[in-house]
Amino acid sequence: MIPHRPPARILLPLIVACALFMENLDSTVLSTSLPAIARDFGVSPIDLKLALTSYLLTIAIFIPASGWVADRFGARSVFRLAIALFTLGSICCGLSSSILEIVASRVLQGIGGAMMVPVGRLVILKSVSKSELVGALAWLTVPALIGPVVGPVVGGFITTYFDWRWIFWINVPIGVLGVILATLFIPDIRGEERVRFDFIGFLLTAFGIAGFITGSTSLGLNLMPWPYVMASLFGGAGLLIAYFFYSRRVANPILDLSLFAIPSFAASVAGGMLFRIGIGALPFLLPLMLQIGYGLTPFQSGTITFVSAIGAIAMKFVAPPLLRRFGFRTVLIANSFIAAFFVGIPAAFSIGTPMHLITGLLFVGGFFRSLQFTSANALSFADVPMSKMSRATSMTSVFQQLSLSLGISTGAIMLQMTMKSHGGELELASFHPAFLVVGLIAASSVIFFIKMPTDAGSEMSGRRAKELAPDPVTAMRERA
Repeated sequence: MIPHRPPARILLPLIVACALFMENLDSTVLSTSLPAIARDFGVSPIDLKLALTSYLLTIAIFIPASGWVADRFGARSVFRLAIALFTLGSICCGLSSSILEIVASRVLQGIGGAMMVPVGRLVILKSVSKSELVGALAWLTVPALIGPVVGPVVGGFITTYFDWRWIFWINVPIGVLGVILATLFIPDIRGEERVRFDFIGFLLTAFGIAGFITGSTSLGLNLMPWPYVMASLFGGAGLLIAYFFYSRRVANPILDLSLFAIPSFAASVAGGMLFRIGIGALPFLLPLMLQIGYGLTPFQSGTITFVSAIGAIAMKFVAPPLLRRFGFRTVLIANSFIAAFFVGIPAAFSIGTPMHLITGLLFVGGFFRSLQFTSANALSFADVPMSKMSRATSMTSVFQQLSLSLGISTGAIMLQMTMKSHGGELELASFHPAFLVVGLIAASSVIFFIKMPTDAGSEMSGRRAKELAPDPVTAMRERA
């Protein structure tokens, strides 16, 4: 007897969530293991920054093309190929014996990663009804939040007790399982019409996004000489501005800026970007503060920050009823302040703050951050026509990538400024201004959510069905 197959609203998000977790985990565990890899290669750990930046740049370059590729060749084929490429890149990383080899392998991983998440999200958006989409997308929020906090723990454990190559090889069984599940259960969704690939737009966005991310992530990190950082930052911004004017003159641009004419999409993307800038700094600031300010080991700090992932998991069961009861606008406005408060709360930590209190606050903060992510992500697609859904996934992925890189830069710049005021020493107090600033940036996202109509995303949240349902007493009287 064939067991009952789980509904699409559960099964599809779990398959995509596995791929998303694999990508997020891989991105963070590598940072922990850079010293060990550098010793094996006989180079400085700083030289291995190319292994990090090459991956981020590859993702940034290929994300805009993901929507068109999925429409043209089918979401199942592209998603399956993306997992295979990421897994193959992981194998090559584990076999690498030089900087050049690991950088090339990371580029291969980046090509797979750029297609994996946007296309996986597209499958869910086109396969799950809007009334069930909030719960489905909540599954994707959890691995996105768990990966960055679990990464240091896993990376430290594997590097300490095994070999750094296992960081990449553990992706192999996950990748094989992902390909099998995608083949069995992912529907073969294609675009309704074939359009020509926007090659000029691809070049403008690829080099523009890559330049902007390279420049922004280098701010405050001393990765490149200052003139190169500025040239990359403003050069990338210039190309993106050029794309803005170019896209208005073509029929099917690779990034469809007309989506911002949809109020809910514009508010969720713009507000979500500001919130993610604040959140993007946390994986950079928190482990540093716990290790430098409190003298914890990387493994100890990783286990403490892990509790925020548990809070994120708890949110999954709360988001759908909350949105159904209060609606997107109310939840996003109120939670902007609550979540931002917990983003900035480490600014109040002192050397005498009990560690169990810190752990508890991180747990609660993980819950509210995850609620904001889930709500903003779902609202992005609430009013987008199905014919433009693939373009919407590409657009939201681009802005998420940009905001996370800006978050790291913001945290690094604030740390450098406070270090200079403290005589060049990095201590616990050096982190307080950085947390305050990123908390205020996250709170400023409320500006965009306030402007939304009160019924924004009502079909997706379930409030419209609730409001239209007849009162039981009234219905009885009418029947009588």
